[in-house]
Amino acid sequence: MKTIGNILWLLITGFWLGLAYAIEGIIWCITIIGIPFGKQCFKIAGLVIWPFGKDVDSDFGKHAILNVIWIIFGGFAICLGFVFAGIIWCITIIGIPFGKQCFKFAKLSLMPFGAEVINA
Repeated sequence: MKTIGNILWLLITGFWLGLAYAIEGIIWCITIIGIPFGKQCFKIAGLVIWPFGKDVDSDFGKHAILNVIWIIFGGFAICLGFVFAGIIWCITIIGIPFGKQCFKFAKLSLMPFGAEVINA
């Protein structure tokens, strides 16, 4: 089921979201001060492309200052977008697995510093 879910996700939205996060990561990495933020974008891009079978373990306290900066400069808006998309997906029964993935992305996009993507 994981493979089928990942293939469907990749075809529907995963490729475009992954590409968008990779481009955002490259833009962040152009400046030296943005490299930590770019690395987090690449972490999110990797999860967004192939999300089924992976989980997010977050530790806000590990890098609290960087997480607060991330939240202020767009993390909160990205999180709300994923929560909204998750709710829309969950309206239909067939979309519930995709909605659960959106909630996972919301968790990671709100506080990516100190979070680890682990195989479930």
